[in-house]
Amino acid sequence: MRIVLQRASSARVVVSGSSSGATVVGELPSPGLVLFVGVTHDDTPDDASALASKIWGLRVLEGEQSASDLQAPMLVISQFTLYATVRKGRRPSWSQAAPGPVSQPLFELFVQCLRDLGAHVETGVFGADMAVELVNDGPVTLMVDSADLATPRG
Repeated sequence: MRIVLQRASSARVVVSGSSSGATVVGELPSPGLVLFVGVTHDDTPDDASALASKIWGLRVLEGEQSASDLQAPMLVISQFTLYATVRKGRRPSWSQAAPGPVSQPLFELFVQCLRDLGAHVETGVFGADMAVELVNDGPVTLMVDSADLATPRG
């Protein structure tokens, strides 16, 4: 799993509906973290759990505090494009991104792991075309990858 984490003073995700116009489906109720989450083929439930724990305790908020210290909210958005490769030609390849039937359960597990740790989590809509608005605070932007954690892979 690959996550782009941004510290945000505000953020929201909007999904366009056919007749209802645009609908806000998730937003930060106060300053917190925006997480863009990508899943690849060999990711496991252990990866989702380890990343949730890592991010919940990561000291990236004001005063070197963590989301767990401040009970800071999180807006979590699925983003398969984090596994794009651009090695050849001009068109990105998405072959490293896991397909929806594989990635959606792991994405949902990651969200549930954060909630189980005590996080207030809002989300976008998995697989939808979303507009994400955020004000990056700092700016602070980090890439967190399960391949970089000490979690052994099976």
